Amino acid sequence: MPNTKEPILYSLDAEHALLGALLLDNSLLDDIPASFEANYFMSTSNKNIYLSIKSLANRNIIADPITLSSELFNNEQFKNIDIKQVLISLVENVIGLNVADYTEIITDFYLRREINKICLNTINECYQSFNDTLAVDIIDNAEQQLYNLSNKYLGGKLVPFHDALNTVIRAAQEGLNNRTIENRIAISGITSGFTLIDKCLGGFNKSDLIILAGRPSMGKTALAVNIAFNASRAKLYGKREGTGVIFFSLEMSAEQLATRLLSSATCVPAWDIKKGNISQSNIELFSKFYKEMENIELYIEETPNITSQQIKHKVRKMQLHNNIGLIIIDYLQLMSNDTRNKKDDNRVQEISAITRQLKNIARELDIPIIVLSQLSRAVEQRDDKRPQLADLRDSGSIEQDADIVLFVYREAYYKARQEPKIDTPEHEKWEQEMDQVRNRAEIIIAKHRNGPIATIPLFFDSGLTKFGNLPS
Repeated sequence: MPNTKEPILYSLDAEHALLGALLLDNSLLDDIPASFEANYFMSTSNKNIYLSIKSLANRNIIADPITLSSELFNNEQFKNIDIKQVLISLVENVIGLNVADYTEIITDFYLRREINKICLNTINECYQSFNDTLAVDIIDNAEQQLYNLSNKYLGGKLVPFHDALNTVIRAAQEGLNNRTIENRIAISGITSGFTLIDKCLGGFNKSDLIILAGRPSMGKTALAVNIAFNASRAKLYGKREGTGVIFFSLEMSAEQLATRLLSSATCVPAWDIKKGNISQSNIELFSKFYKEMENIELYIEETPNITSQQIKHKVRKMQLHNNIGLIIIDYLQLMSNDTRNKKDDNRVQEISAITRQLKNIARELDIPIIVLSQLSRAVEQRDDKRPQLADLRDSGSIEQDADIVLFVYREAYYKARQEPKIDTPEHEKWEQEMDQVRNRAEIIIAKHRNGPIATIPLFFDSGLTKFGNLPS
């Protein structure tokens, strides 16, 4: 006799394994695909446990059997169950932390249940709608349901050209309105605070990955800090092109970055601030600036060796209560790859994996990400030391993944190291050349996926680590 027993379209083992792993290590939530949903669980109680774990984690509360049992205490689903013991059992029976594999199994069974539901509905229609529906209509209905399932869970977003065109035209109209009203250049994205950069790029736009690179002492961190401050200050002042910013600093402390910003804003050298070589009037100026910035949405994250998944998790948490529209990471080569499931063979492959992950995060969160990057020493071997795309260190797919690549270049840095002997004709000529480049920097737009490349001159004060617009 053939076995006619209907197969079970779920795996409680996979559901329990996923929940147990998450209770053991809440950070594994970062490994769960963004497309995974709570309703994929067959068991309603497992679904509620999963949602509660996420809820606690989003509130920065560690989800363990103790905290979770309190969270679920008033849930009718667990009214006559020793939920604490159930949760302890989930943790005790953990045999692995492969949450990506568990979610894949749970998702597969969910899709099978949905397909089965569509098939059963189609069969019922065949028998019950002789007088109301034609067979071709039944086919069309089944096809539409399967298409919707496929498009939602297995494919990307299908956008009609007419809808996309409408979005573009509305954005252009909005830009025109803003330019007319405020008598300035129109930008569609987040402001850098620098007129020519905004004019060339249109601001930093949603889902863009921007690489900001330069050799040491060129000022890439200073520029990134200035951009972060300009964008968040624009938000503070109610400007459309402003936004909240998270600055992930993997090298400098929050206090060091704050010192730079204070120096830049008040024109008091950072070294004098650090050494206390200031006056009472400086203190009053600092106090005024502090009060002005009381509600600014600029946040500094100091976690060293951070991974892209940790960045995504932290930004998502912040977005629950704050308007975060720009991420800045300083810098790429100090990041760690998430190697729990896969280990890359070398650093180039690892950096390539990180940039791909960051580009995916930019698209998933629909905000621009600016990532600082080092350049190779090959720059120093050339007469013309302006950076090129080939100079990107550990390049791999950095250039490929980036929508925009910006280089910071200051000729004064190199010219200062070529000073001739004092009181010579050569020194007089050198001084004249230094006067021309001393407070000038170049921002080289070496790649712009959706626009022109250009070289943009900016003002730079090394004592204040401050960039600014040059007089027009």
